[in-house]
Amino acid sequence: MRFNKETFVAGFALFSMFFGAGNLMLPPLLGYKAGDMWSLVTIGFVISAVIIPLLGIVAHAKLQGTMLDFAKKVSPQFSFVYCLLVYIISITLPSPRTASVTHEMAIQPFFDVSSWLTSTVYFALVLIFVLNRSKILGLLGKFLSPVIFIVILSIICISFFSTQASIAPSDFQTPIISGLLEGYQTFDAIGAVVVGGVIIISLNLKGKQDFQSNKKLIIKSGIVAGIGLLIIYSGMIYNGALFNTDFDATISRTELLSGISFKTLGSIGKVFLSILVGLACFTTAVGIVTGTADFMKGIFDNSQKAYLITAIIGCMLGVLMGQFDVHYIITVAVPALMVIYPITIILILLNVVPEKFTKPKVFRSVVVVTIIFSIPDFLASIGLKNSVAPILEHLPFGKYSLAWLLPAILIFLIMNSYLLLRKKQD
Repeated sequence: MRFNKETFVAGFALFSMFFGAGNLMLPPLLGYKAGDMWSLVTIGFVISAVIIPLLGIVAHAKLQGTMLDFAKKVSPQFSFVYCLLVYIISITLPSPRTASVTHEMAIQPFFDVSSWLTSTVYFALVLIFVLNRSKILGLLGKFLSPVIFIVILSIICISFFSTQASIAPSDFQTPIISGLLEGYQTFDAIGAVVVGGVIIISLNLKGKQDFQSNKKLIIKSGIVAGIGLLIIYSGMIYNGALFNTDFDATISRTELLSGISFKTLGSIGKVFLSILVGLACFTTAVGIVTGTADFMKGIFDNSQKAYLITAIIGCMLGVLMGQFDVHYIITVAVPALMVIYPITIILILLNVVPEKFTKPKVFRSVVVVTIIFSIPDFLASIGLKNSVAPILEHLPFGKYSLAWLLPAILIFLIMNSYLLLRKKQD
């Protein structure tokens, strides 16, 4: 498999759209809490934040349509509602979170300005990029992403040699599951179905409409982005574990990231971290707003006016929601993730599996079962844990917020066996 310049440009563009606020802040604290079990939580984190998103890009390469194609086998109505929910969640939670993180970590430590000013300037710049979307791949892939990658890799590498402290033991009971669920908060699986469409439309705008060539390019660029995410996530989790005796147990995500940067790079570490935070968050916001605007443009018969209005509304929501602190946005996101993430994972997997195993009846059955068995997890996440505890205790993996997993696998196998038997009888 050959990788040329175009592959790396598209791959780094994908990496930058994935690597945002959560991707930067979640791994160090996860490693900090995991301690000597950092390698096990890394496995779980990589499954939900690297492997599943990479499969999402592969699914996009296979479909090469819009995000509506991800769920079209269930029904057009379901597909529309699902896409609408994903885009609403994306522009009201992860996109504003990028502005909130930028203010807390890149602006506030140096300038005495309000979060309103930060968010306004931030999303004004996002809007400029979104309105020039035909240049997004080049700008992100050639310039911003390599800078992000180099800065974060420098912090990781220096950390390996700057501390001699022993790693404390962990009290995690299920480290792999803990890592898997923490990976939900990166929004990377959702990001895959959103920004994958951005890549396809950007390629089409450049006149690249050959299906097979685009398929190869998208898959290769996904591999480049996946390798980049794997290196960064693993390194940052290990970093958190290395310093888990150096900070107070109640330290916040932002404080830990700042502390590690200071210990590795000294006072200049704050400057590097500010650059990293600003760039990583900004590129993700651009990808989310562009993807949402593309979706609405397609709904309104390829209307450029719909694209413009959606981009403006998306940026305005970013300014408003960006006033909340990072911890609050992450907390609010949990119920939304318990609803949409299992469905997204299942849709990605079903679209990657060969079509002979994913007939419409199979597709519909697996998705419906996933939704039904996700309900207890959702109810538990909104404060009704005691009410649904008896149900979750009797469901396989229920206590790990994965009650939907085994039923989805079983119905997939049962429906395929049933259809195979019917075919033989006919």
